[in-house]
Amino acid sequence: MYDNLKHSDFGEIFKDLFLFPFILQVGSLNACFFAKRDFVVEVFESREDIRKAKIVKGRSINLALSHRGRQALKHVGIEEKIVSKGIPMHARMIHSLLGKQSPIPYGKKGQVRLLLTYPNTKLNFDHKLLDWSEETGLMTFARSDGSTEQIKADLIVGCDGAFSATRKQFLRRRLFNYSQTYIPHGYMELTMPPINGEFAMKPNYLHIWPRNTFMMIALPNLDKTFTCTLFMPFEDFEKITTGDGVIQFFQKYFPDTIPLIGIDALKRDYLHLPAQAMVSVKCSPYHIGNKCVLMGDAAHAVVPFYGQGMNAGFEDCIVFDELMDQFSEDFSAVLPEYTRVRVPDDHAISDLAMYNYVEMRAHVNSRWFLFRKHVDNFLHFLMPKTIIPLYTMITFSRTRYHEAVKQWHWQNKVRPFEKNIFSLNSLIFFSYIRFSF
Repeated sequence: MYDNLKHSDFGEIFKDLFLFPFILQVGSLNACFFAKRDFVVEVFESREDIRKAKIVKGRSINLALSHRGRQALKHVGIEEKIVSKGIPMHARMIHSLLGKQSPIPYGKKGQVRLLLTYPNTKLNFDHKLLDWSEETGLMTFARSDGSTEQIKADLIVGCDGAFSATRKQFLRRRLFNYSQTYIPHGYMELTMPPINGEFAMKPNYLHIWPRNTFMMIALPNLDKTFTCTLFMPFEDFEKITTGDGVIQFFQKYFPDTIPLIGIDALKRDYLHLPAQAMVSVKCSPYHIGNKCVLMGDAAHAVVPFYGQGMNAGFEDCIVFDELMDQFSEDFSAVLPEYTRVRVPDDHAISDLAMYNYVEMRAHVNSRWFLFRKHVDNFLHFLMPKTIIPLYTMITFSRTRYHEAVKQWHWQNKVRPFEKNIFSLNSLIFFSYIRFSF
């Protein structure tokens, strides 16, 4: 089992959760699922053990933990420990050009999102996977001292990220479908420091500055800072090359953030590193025989705009575990069924993540969009089993992703009557005014 994690030891993980937001990874969670079934598990990580490292390299990002991910954590008994370290997110907070703030709740009241060892498990750091053999199950690892090591496994679970080394063996096979798509937008992270030791903005919101073709978001951290992420076409990033240009850009599009981030910090952080790329990966099948299976980003890397990357990966673990029960741990039956069940769902969330970027940066500015959200929520209240908002299905349930998309499309077919509702509401409103006089 190979995992591109930074920290797999769940006994030590909690105090560092927000210092190293990537530590909760699919491979380390998978290790818990397999160990719970009394399998002997080895986890291999290319980096050194960060508990012993003087300098920890790599990028960080805030992660949203919702229902699907929580169910997987609950299954191995660590949900409450993780959730207790999270910051509840009740709604989106939309920032207009004039600085007006307007919340858009995620769903029903009380629904929130959260930013986020077993025995029989051995952790192996400083092991970079070079290759593995389908015939023998033999994996070859490189060490930082130049040596190599070979290890044999009955089952290889590849959870090694969007640029998976495990997946390379799949690419050599016939009838393996693979696509990799870079979107033309990049991202850049900025930091908003605390003010007088407290959050500079309300902390229990996903703050969004939607500007149609680009946007900025801000998410809170436990140290009272906000991580601000600017998503924008690469060509627009490349137009801003000086500190004065940075300030002019923010004065035009995000003026309320300048005093909160600080002019000097804004110039420094913007020009420090170039914008980073975002990739979407789709492939099929997810398995080779009964020897190897892909999970998490190795199988389905998605862009971050639905907050489901980690949750989808965690759900991979629980779906696989459910199939292990269904087929009595027979890998020859479990692996092909896992591919059959999971591929359509993971492809669906990949497409939804792309769609949600347009919604976040543009649609939330539309009064018609906001009206439809209110109508959806009202109809959901009246007919909770018939009309369910897409976001509710994706984020607050374990409705299969592709089935949620089908339900969403069906609901869109009945939406033309919303214009009639809008007209009726207007008529009732004006009638009420007339009656009042």
